[in-house]
Amino acid sequence: MNRLDNKVAIITGGANGQGAVEAELFIAAGAKVVITDINAEAGQATAARLGEGCTFLPHDVSLEQDWARVVETTLELHGHIDILVNNAGIFRVLTLEETDLAVWNQSVAINQTSVFLGMRAVAPAMKERKAGSIINISSIAGLTSAKAHAYCATKWAVRGMSKSAAVELGPHNIRVNSVHPGFIDTPMLDGHGVPREQLVARVPMGRTADVIEVARLVLFLASEDASYCSGHEFVVDGAIKA
Repeated sequence: MNRLDNKVAIITGGANGQGAVEAELFIAAGAKVVITDINAEAGQATAARLGEGCTFLPHDVSLEQDWARVVETTLELHGHIDILVNNAGIFRVLTLEETDLAVWNQSVAINQTSVFLGMRAVAPAMKERKAGSIINISSIAGLTSAKAHAYCATKWAVRGMSKSAAVELGPHNIRVNSVHPGFIDTPMLDGHGVPREQLVARVPMGRTADVIEVARLVLFLASEDASYCSGHEFVVDGAIKA
């Protein structure tokens, strides 16, 4: 179940946290994984820990030329690209009035433009294979509201972009889905500026999620077990109350 034998995946933001766990799970399922990140030191350490199935490439996901280099290098290394996980992102707890233009532009560049650039960059290679799976990591904030204006706006955008791409790329047997995590036990959770116990109080299951619980869903969507799943939102939130 959920095997990725002979598949090649690119995972952005893979140096640590959710991306690194996804990479580890993918490799265990039989894939070759290219993790990318702006943090070269952490990325190299993660790739060394995960072994020969993993390669690290430095990558600013907001830059078109970096995407071209990552795709070209991946094809040189492995010959094809089967999976893209757009995992990189930033989270700033700022209201509408607190958000200046610099913060807005940075949020759009990393959380939204990177998803556009990534999908566009891998599409030709996937079309050539007549198959592919793109998983865009959004957030529960991409389905509801949050006191983080730019973050919420960009994560809603990722949802819509995924649906649009799924329709466009579907005739080429390329699936596109968005994943919407709730309160996940990563350092980003502390960026809410709210004590964890207050966040947990909103979750009927009474706990935050472990990163592996998101990674397992991403693995499912990457695999052929999800061969007819495209254009949809997959939520991992423990039934968060608004």
